[in-house]
Amino acid sequence: MKINTNNVSLKISAGNASQFLRDPIPQVAFSGRSNVGKSSLINTLLGRNSLARVSSAPGKTITVNFYDVDRKLFFVDLPGYGYAKRTAQDQLRWSNLVDGYFTKNPNIDLVKLVVQLVDSRIGYTNDDLDMIEYMNEADVPYIIVATKTDKLNKTEREKAVRALITNPVLRENTTIILCSSQTREGKDDVWNEIMKYIER
Repeated sequence: MKINTNNVSLKISAGNASQFLRDPIPQVAFSGRSNVGKSSLINTLLGRNSLARVSSAPGKTITVNFYDVDRKLFFVDLPGYGYAKRTAQDQLRWSNLVDGYFTKNPNIDLVKLVVQLVDSRIGYTNDDLDMIEYMNEADVPYIIVATKTDKLNKTEREKAVRALITNPVLRENTTIILCSSQTREGKDDVWNEIMKYIER
């Protein structure tokens, strides 16, 4: 399948589950904590500078954003988690919205892959591990993308990779990709994984 990444648009920013799209098109969701680089990765994959909006304040956005990629694929940007200053009401809204994506999504069978982002400088947070455990239990396919690798030296990279690979929460043989939106490292590898899953 060939995808024209010049033919991309924001289809909808869904604030509740009733707005989730019903188009019979495969979905690839992007999950991670606030400020981990989800919007930056989406922009990098699509060769854009500002299609996916990078929030000036972490945790500010609580919507599920559906990006139409050439009418062949939806990139789904899930709201970031783990933002400490979020109010209890906003935390509940986030929880209901993300849980709803997996439990009330009319096209859940078309969710081909979750790209789970982890900050390479920090490693897995408890929220990351909770999300991974949730996907394990729900049998959701996922890969791990370690972001901001340009900020690590060689020794730090080796240590980060070792910690990412050896965590017992991961499914066996989980794909882990090192990625940087600054250097474009990992862009082709992420696309290869996405195409592998949507073409199954």
